[in-house]
Amino acid sequence: MTLLGNLLWLIFGGLLSAFGWFVSGLIWCVTVVGIPWGLQCFKFAKLSLAPFGKDVVPGGGAPSLIANVVWLLISGIPMALDHVLTGLTLCLTIVGIPFGMQHFKLASLALSPFGAEVRTLRRVF
Repeated sequence: MTLLGNLLWLIFGGLLSAFGWFVSGLIWCVTVVGIPWGLQCFKFAKLSLAPFGKDVVPGGGAPSLIANVVWLLISGIPMALDHVLTGLTLCLTIVGIPFGMQHFKLASLALSPFGAEVRTLRRVF
């Protein structure tokens, strides 16, 4: 089911989303100061390619907290709002609920990407 969800995600906007995050990461990495933020955009791009079967685990210490505050003020709030509004729109239909839930996952990562880890969920049969 994870493979089917990721394929449908890519077809219906995931590829475009990942491309946008990748370009944003390249723009952030133009300056030396923006490289940490660019790396976080690349984390978003990777998760945007295949969000089904992955989980976001928060973490980090004081340096992550400081970087997250700067991120939140510059980019985090608009990105999180975009993902929440898209997720709510998708959840209006039964078919869109799984895709909306993935946008909520991306919104939580948009609020505090520094120190967060994207883990692959293991399936036990």
